[in-house]
Amino acid sequence: MKHILALTTLILTLTFVVSPALTSPFSGFRADQLPTPQIDPPIQPAGYAFAIWGLIYGWLVVSAVYGIWKRRDNAQWDAARGPLIISLAVGTPWLAIANASAVWATITIFIMAIGAIWSLLRAPREDVWWFKMPVGIYAGWLTAASFVSLGTTLAGYNILFDQLVWAYVGITGALIVAAPVTLRALSPSYALTVIWALVGIIIANGTALWTVSALAAAGILVMGYLLVRISGPRAIPS
Repeated sequence: MKHILALTTLILTLTFVVSPALTSPFSGFRADQLPTPQIDPPIQPAGYAFAIWGLIYGWLVVSAVYGIWKRRDNAQWDAARGPLIISLAVGTPWLAIANASAVWATITIFIMAIGAIWSLLRAPREDVWWFKMPVGIYAGWLTAASFVSLGTTLAGYNILFDQLVWAYVGITGALIVAAPVTLRALSPSYALTVIWALVGIIIANGTALWTVSALAAAGILVMGYLLVRISGPRAIPS
């Protein structure tokens, strides 16, 4: 069937966007989902930061509609659509999964992040605002969110460390992934979204857990340096 990837991307984007209306709200793992309840874990950004989902949902829909309208048979778009489809397919039931199991939520959000990053790395060079920008924001947030989920879940199961140490590990892990992806993808929207998440962590912890805030601030400096580097006149190949 012609246009199958474009059509599938549109359908799964719509199911992904509609899914929050069909499941119970999710604002973090409930106390009864983990052996050691994680109430406001230090790795989790302040609540306002999650408002970025409005931008992600809206821009992904615009991208999918434009794709099937103008780029339905474009080989470069199709190369990036494949992994994006995987991410969206897993993302559609993710809220229901997260409300049922912290472990499976963590596993599946990493699958979503891998698919989104893979799609970003294969994004077409043209139509930057129509594909690479929205997917960059989506992938950037998932990069941060996957490590938030990992740190929260492992702390909740008392594996190796407490929630404070897992916050350090999670922030560091997110940066270890985000730095090379930023350099490889040359995506300012990806880097800015990771910075957005790190600012949210600082706002959430403030001076009460200043070491977590300081590590997040150091991460912002790293991502800011990379952002400047990839935004230079020689950064983007012709």
